[in-house]
Amino acid sequence: MKKQILSFLTIAVAVVMVSCNEENESANAYPLKVKMTDAPAAYEEVNIDLQSVQVINGAGETINLTTDTGVYNLLEFSNGLNTIIAQNNLSTAEVSQIKLVLGTNNTVVYNGVSYPMTTPAADQGGLTIDVNQTLNANVANEILLDFDAGQSVVVTGVNTFKLKPVVRTITSSNNGSIVGSLSSLSLTASVTATSSTNVEYSSGVTNDGKFKISGLTAGTYTLTITPAEPLLPVIKTGIVVSNNTATDVGLIDID
Repeated sequence: MKKQILSFLTIAVAVVMVSCNEENESANAYPLKVKMTDAPAAYEEVNIDLQSVQVINGAGETINLTTDTGVYNLLEFSNGLNTIIAQNNLSTAEVSQIKLVLGTNNTVVYNGVSYPMTTPAADQGGLTIDVNQTLNANVANEILLDFDAGQSVVVTGVNTFKLKPVVRTITSSNNGSIVGSLSSLSLTASVTATSSTNVEYSSGVTNDGKFKISGLTAGTYTLTITPAEPLLPVIKTGIVVSNNTATDVGLIDID
């Protein structure tokens, strides 16, 4: 049962790069803020031990950002809430990669019990995400890092878990979203939007039955709501998403 519920969690971490023209600021300075957000999940807590955030610029140089280190419960930042985890000024507009360095105090809480999540040795040196973006002066540049915990949180045995982050990047701030709610407030379910090119974007459902799938490029999507057994999935087709718009599919009945 735990293995099935794990597939219902999607963690999203938003990285927002802001380039603004403040008074007395150099024209060659690129202020950068890193924010973190999350999609709803069926856990009480998903705790990530953040040690540092780094940027690798176009020249291959590693820049340490001023990071608010500590253990973050990602579930505290769902439904549009976020928190700044790092920031600094960059002297170059080219950003090749972002690196998140995690510690060993990563845990997941389910049914009131906290379980440690081990981290592979290769990831302890830093989780590197390809970005390849040029920052624009005086424009808010956004990158969304979407952690898919259906693959990122791995069950390795009885009550044993491994954190192996799987991340997709969304680089446009103009993307749209799909929002809606389910008829049953206590329902555990995953929600997936599939594009016409078979790209999937996932979300969980909050305690009040709401869901939101962000970072969608403009196009037509198929929405699949997969509740826990024995309930059957509900599929809605032909959902049109536009940039800078939240497409509301309304209340969805789950029998």
